[in-house]
Amino acid sequence: MDRRDFVRTTTATIGGLSFVGQPRIARAQPSGRDPIRVGLIGCGGRGTGAAVQALSTDQDVQLVAMGDAFADNVENSYRALTEFEDVDLTPRINVPPEHRYSGFDAYERVIPHADVIILATPPGFRPMHFEAAVNAGKHVFMEKPVATDSPGVRRVLESAAKAKADGLNVVVGLQRHYQTIYREWVDRLHAGMIGDITLGRVYWNSGGVWVRDRQPGQTEMEYQMRNWYYFNWLCGDHIVEQHIHNIDVANWVLGGPPARAQGQGGREVRDGLEHGEIFDHHFVEFTYDSGATVLSQCRHMPECMNRVSEAFRGSNGSAPEPGRIMSASGHTLFEYDDAEDPNPYQVEHDELFAAVAGGRFKYTDGENGAIATMTSILGRMATYSGRVVEWDEAMASDLDLMPAHYAWDAPPPVLPDANGRYAIPVPGYTRVL
Repeated sequence: MDRRDFVRTTTATIGGLSFVGQPRIARAQPSGRDPIRVGLIGCGGRGTGAAVQALSTDQDVQLVAMGDAFADNVENSYRALTEFEDVDLTPRINVPPEHRYSGFDAYERVIPHADVIILATPPGFRPMHFEAAVNAGKHVFMEKPVATDSPGVRRVLESAAKAKADGLNVVVGLQRHYQTIYREWVDRLHAGMIGDITLGRVYWNSGGVWVRDRQPGQTEMEYQMRNWYYFNWLCGDHIVEQHIHNIDVANWVLGGPPARAQGQGGREVRDGLEHGEIFDHHFVEFTYDSGATVLSQCRHMPECMNRVSEAFRGSNGSAPEPGRIMSASGHTLFEYDDAEDPNPYQVEHDELFAAVAGGRFKYTDGENGAIATMTSILGRMATYSGRVVEWDEAMASDLDLMPAHYAWDAPPPVLPDANGRYAIPVPGYTRVL
C-alpha cells in the first residue's frame, strides 16, 4: 500500500476514538451470566495499574491469570492488587498460584484462561503478545507503544486487521482519546474553529525515569529486561515510549501521519553506563501532506523546564494548550473546565468492558496505536541518522531490533563493551533503515 492509500484508509481511525459502532457479536464473548475473565500479561507498575482499572469498572469482571517474565513481578503485583487500599478488589481476584506464570512463555499460558487480555510488558514484546491474543480470539487492552521497530509495527497492523475482521475489541493506552478535554478540544479544531492547521508544537520534557542497578549474577539479558527503558529493542527510546502521547495528538488533529521527518538529538546529561543506548533529548520537525509542520520536543534532563502538552496554530487562530482555543485577535473562543474531567485511564477500561459485557464490537484502536508508534519511530530514525526520513521508507524498513532467541542466557541484540558502555547512535553514521 502506498502512502496516499494508507493515509486515506487510516484517516477515520486516527480521527478520534476507533469507534466502529457495528452490530452486536456473539463470537469471543463471555456468557451474560458469567464474569468477564481478565488475564494480565506484564505485572510491573503499569500492568498493575491497568488491572486496578479493569477491576474497578461497573461490569462483572474477574482477574483469573497473571504472567510476567519475572516471578517476583507477578507476586508483587498480586500482593499490590489484593492489598489495594482505595477499594477492596479481592472479590474480583481469583488467581491461584498455579495461574501465576513466569518466564518468556508466560503469555502463552495466561491467554487461554481469559476473555480480555491486558498487555503491559515492555513494548518490544507487544507485537508477539498481541498477535497471540488475537489469534486466540481475545479482546485486548494494550499499553502504548505497540512496537519498537518497523517490522513490529507491520505485525501489529496485521493483527489489528484480523481483530477487526473477527469482531474483537482493541483499546490502546493512548488515553487522551478517552479524555473529555481532548475530545472536546479536537472536535472543535476539526470543525475549523481556528481554520486550517499550519503549525503544531508537542512536548514531553521531564527529568527522566527510574534506573535499576546491575545485580551480582545477572545475565546481560536479565539486566536489560530489568532496565528495559534504556534499550531500544525493549523501549524504543523515550521519544517512542513517552512522547508518543503528544505525537499521537498531532496525528489526531491533522488527520493522519506525517510525510517525513528530520531532526536532531543526543546525550548531554543522562550519559552514564546505566543509561544504556538511548538519547536524553530529541527535537524533530514533522511535515504533513497538508503542508503543516509539527515541532516535537522530548527531553530527559533534571532541573530543566518541564512541559508535557500540545499546541496548534491555524489560519484564523490558535489552540495554545489542551482545552483552550483563541481567535487571531486574542479572544477566547473555547475554554474547557477540566474540574469535572473524568480519569481517562479509567474511562478507557470502562468503555472497553462495557462493550465486551454488552456483546458489542466498538473499538479498533490497534491500527491507530500502530500509526502513532510508527510516527514516533520515524522521529527516532530522523534524530539517530541526522537525515530526512520519508514515511514510506521508514514503514518499509526491515531493520529488526528484536533478539533471535528468548532465554535468560541468550545474548540480547546489543552488548556493552569491555568498559560496560553501550554504543550510542551517531548521526550521519547510524543505520536506521
